[in-house]
Amino acid sequence: MTAAGLTVHGLQRLRGPFASVRGVPRAALYELVEVTGGDGDRREGRVVAITGDTAIVEVLGATGGLDLDSSAVRFLGRPATVGVGPELPGRVLDALGRPRDGLPPPVAVEDRPVEGMPINPARREYPREFLETGFSAIDALNTITLGQKLPIFTEAGLPHDRMARAIVEQARAPGVERFVVVFVGLGLPREVAAEYQSAFHAVVTRRRTIMVLSLAGESATERLMAPRTALTIAEYCAFDLGMHVLVVMSDITNYGEALREVAAGRGEVPSRKGYPGYLYSDLASIFERAGRIRGSPGSITQLPILTMPAGDMTHPIPDLTGYVTEGQIVLDRRLHARGVYPPIAVLPSLSRLMSGGIGAGRTREDHAAIARTLYGACAKVERARALEAIVGRRELTEEEQRYLDFGDRFEREFLTQREGERRTIGETLHIADSLIADCGLIVD
Repeated sequence: MTAAGLTVHGLQRLRGPFASVRGVPRAALYELVEVTGGDGDRREGRVVAITGDTAIVEVLGATGGLDLDSSAVRFLGRPATVGVGPELPGRVLDALGRPRDGLPPPVAVEDRPVEGMPINPARREYPREFLETGFSAIDALNTITLGQKLPIFTEAGLPHDRMARAIVEQARAPGVERFVVVFVGLGLPREVAAEYQSAFHAVVTRRRTIMVLSLAGESATERLMAPRTALTIAEYCAFDLGMHVLVVMSDITNYGEALREVAAGRGEVPSRKGYPGYLYSDLASIFERAGRIRGSPGSITQLPILTMPAGDMTHPIPDLTGYVTEGQIVLDRRLHARGVYPPIAVLPSLSRLMSGGIGAGRTREDHAAIARTLYGACAKVERARALEAIVGRRELTEEEQRYLDFGDRFEREFLTQREGERRTIGETLHIADSLIADCGLIVD
C-alpha cells in the first residue's frame, strides 16, 4: 500500500522550501507530490523525510502563495522519473527532465526512475579504451579511459569552466562513432549557464550533447536530482543505444552544499563540517554509476569538477570523492598566475586506470615510457626550483640549471594551449618527443 492519490489539506509547518504534512501513514521516501496553494498554482515537490505519519516535503520552486490553512498536498505514489528516448541529443533540460530550450518535450519511449540501478560488480568490465580530451597534460600524463571516473580538483578563480566547455566541444574516442557528451550544471550562476549554452549552440557540439542544468537560484532538491536525471539519460544512451557517454558535472561542491541544506531541513544531526554522515555513500551513489558492463558495447565515463573550498584538499567533499574515484586532475593557482592554460599540476595529478588505455593499438607503444620520463623530469624541476629559491640559480649544478630550463619549456610548449587549440594524441606525443630530445633526457 502507498499514499498514491491521497490529498492532505493544510500544512503543519512551512519553513523555507520545506513543508510538514501530517496524516500520511504510507508515504514513501522520495515520492513525488503536487502542492497547490491558496493562489491555485500547482508546484511539484518531493518527500525528503518521514517521521511516523508526518512527511517532510521540499517544494520544487517558489513557495510564495503557500500558507498553512489553504494549501493542499496530493501524493502521487511514484518516484521522480525522466523520459528517455533517441531524440535526447541536442536538447537542454532542467533537473526534472523538462525542456529548457523552448522546444517541445523530446519524445520518450520510456519513463525511468532517476535513482537508477547500480552496476553489478560481477558484470563490470575493466576500462581499456582511450578517451581524448584535446589537452596534452591529460591525454599524455593522466589518460582517461572509457568507463573511468576522474574528477578535476580546482579552486575559485581558476579556468575550470573554460576547460569544461572545451572538453564538451572537443572530447572524442578515437575509432568510436557513437559518442555523446552529457553536461550537468549544478547550481550554476545564470551567466555561467548562459556561456555553456552559447558554446552548446555550435552545430557539431549540439548534435552530440545533452545538457541538464540546475541554476543557483533553484531549490536544493533540484540540485540533488540533476546528476541523477542526467545519469539516467546517460545509462539509456550507453546500455540501451550502445553509445559511449562522457558525463561532465560542474560543480560537485555545489551538490554537497545542497545535500547539507536538505539534511538541515530534515533536522538531521550534522557530521563533519556540518555535512550529513552519509555524504560518502551519497557521492558514491553518483560516481559508481560510471563504468562498462560486460556484453554491452557502451560505457559511461565521468569527469566531475569539484571546487575545493579555500584550496583545501582535506575538505570533506574532495577528501571523500578521492576514495570513490580513480585518481584526480589538480589545477594549480601558481601555474594560472604564470599564464599557463590549462593550469594542470602534473605531480599531484593521477589517473589510476591510465595503463589500460595506452600503448600499441590505443595511443602509441612508447606512450608509457614518455609519460614516465616527463614525470621524472617534472619532479627534478620542482626540486631545482626549490633550491633556486634558497641559494639562487648561480649556485646550482649544470644539471639542475638544465632542468630549470626544461621546466620553463615544458610549461610554455607542452602544458600551455591556445584558446580553441585541440591537440590529437599524436601531436601531443610529438611535442613531448621534441622536448625530451632537445633537453637531452633519456626515455625510460
